[in-house]
Amino acid sequence: MSRVLVAMSGGVDSSVAAALLVDAGHDVVGVTMKTFCYSDTSGHGKTCCGLDGISDAKRVAAALGILHYVFDVEEDFTRDVIDDFVSEYARGRTPNPCVRCNSNTKFPDLLARGKALECDRIATGHYVRVEHTETGSFLSRGTDTSKDQSYFLWGLPPSILPQLLFPLGELNKPEVRSRARALELATADKPESQEICFVPSGDYRDLLKRRLGPIHPALEAGPLVRRDGRIVGEHSGFAGFTVGQRKGLGGGFSEPMFVLEIRPDTREVVVGTQEETFLDRVVVADLNWLTDAPAPESSVRVQLRYRSPAVEATVTAAGGRLTLQLAEPQAAVTPGQSAVVFDGDRVLGGGRIESAGSLAPTSGVPSPPSA
Repeated sequence: MSRVLVAMSGGVDSSVAAALLVDAGHDVVGVTMKTFCYSDTSGHGKTCCGLDGISDAKRVAAALGILHYVFDVEEDFTRDVIDDFVSEYARGRTPNPCVRCNSNTKFPDLLARGKALECDRIATGHYVRVEHTETGSFLSRGTDTSKDQSYFLWGLPPSILPQLLFPLGELNKPEVRSRARALELATADKPESQEICFVPSGDYRDLLKRRLGPIHPALEAGPLVRRDGRIVGEHSGFAGFTVGQRKGLGGGFSEPMFVLEIRPDTREVVVGTQEETFLDRVVVADLNWLTDAPAPESSVRVQLRYRSPAVEATVTAAGGRLTLQLAEPQAAVTPGQSAVVFDGDRVLGGGRIESAGSLAPTSGVPSPPSA
């Protein structure tokens, strides 16, 4: 059996992942990452990456009889995740910090720590599977479709796939809870963390105000407009909105309004009807491929939000950017979010949504994006 470094956040999933590896006979070393300065963040102790998480991870490691280390990655996490998060909102985009953390901080750091600790493999509690074959290693969806987390891992360096283990890939959440209770792990009934770990208040605008300052274009008032340019209201800062959002747009409309687009240069938030939120062409940038990139005219499936199902699409242009023609229009395709490309359950790769449009625009709907 191999020596395995397992990331332990202090939650039930990573706890059971470590326990399964111990049970399988591996020499397991637990690691918890201190990602940000908790004293600067209200409610810091209760998050999965907070002080309680570190304490719970230590307790579980002790119960399993494995070594446990805490490593401070605050500088890298701030640069790669928090700074990016703030910058994206300031650009009128909606970031996905978990993707950034996995791609830029967590897994690269685990790889370096594992090498220093003479570990052969790296493991986490993600609900995904990795298939190791003679022709290579491939990342696939977890068996539990309601918990599958492959959406968050498209940005991993493909070179590290052969070293990864995901012990929960074939399990569902009730099974994980049951195993934790059977082992009497301290985290067995710990609730899942729903908030962004570095925004435990639940309101990311608090963070933006602290990081951007009270006077910043993204936080200043601006016009609510329709696609034809008509001003229909005023907002208090475009960074408080995301494409598809309905709340916070005020009243006085003859039908419900939704955010269609954010224009940071003019501080305009474009609003329209629910029908106008549906688009069928997507341009994806910042690409990363875990396998060979799909060729133009090939058919793939693409997932545009974490809780949304993957949809059929055709690759119409590839290269530095990927242009996808969706088989059916999708609502609220959001710049800054991830677009993850699949062949069946296998993750081919992905990128960040740069723009969206329509192949056959109708009144009030934007024309196709260019690749």
